[in-house]
Amino acid sequence: METVKNHFFSDMSVMLGRSMRHIFRSMDTIITVCITPIAMMLLFVYVLGGAIQTGSTDNYVNYLLPGILLIAIASGISYTAYRLFMDKQRGIIERFHSMPIARSAVLWGHVLTSVVSNVISLVVIILVALAMGFRSSAGVLPWLAVAGILVLFTLALTWVAAIAGLTGKTIEGASAFSYPLIFLPFISSAFVPTDSMPKVVRAFADNQPVTSIVETIRALLSDQPVGNDIWIALAWCVGIMIVAYMFAMRAYRR
Repeated sequence: METVKNHFFSDMSVMLGRSMRHIFRSMDTIITVCITPIAMMLLFVYVLGGAIQTGSTDNYVNYLLPGILLIAIASGISYTAYRLFMDKQRGIIERFHSMPIARSAVLWGHVLTSVVSNVISLVVIILVALAMGFRSSAGVLPWLAVAGILVLFTLALTWVAAIAGLTGKTIEGASAFSYPLIFLPFISSAFVPTDSMPKVVRAFADNQPVTSIVETIRALLSDQPVGNDIWIALAWCVGIMIVAYMFAMRAYRR
């Protein structure tokens, strides 16, 4: 059993290294993921921020940042679907299957690459937010909690991306699934409080995963009590990840 585990982790590290080399040879993927969320942050803070009422005395960028980070993740995971689709179309996955390596190591290599590349993008966005006036009174532990939630959210969405990459018939179809995910934060508390929304919209916004995740991250960064939001956020992330993982592995085995 120990030998099998060592073999799997060894194969997975090789697949991760392969995917990361593709990322670093084509840094435009990370740059592209960063540009849109940063542009949106600039737009909302400097153009629309004065007209938006959040009920908070904090700088609007403090209120806005958690939602921007989730949009960046939703945008970044589309490249996982793209890379998986291209490996499938070029027969690379079948070639790896014919070699003496753990079958699931190929898929895990893509998933972990998504986590690493998204973390890099999030760090860049946070640095820009700091330049725009973002400040946090949180200590080390709340920041670690925020990092854990963001990584868990990335893993959950990456497994969704894996399903699209493995089952897509065209490159457009494999990547298009991310558009609704990018739009989802707009119908949440990411930009404005949900109590300003019409009843039907508010009912959806209050009960979709982004709102609980945003509220949790916002409370942690401002060093405020998180309440039940953190458990709801974790339940959403873990639930999505487990279901998506099962479907992705089924599609992969086919």
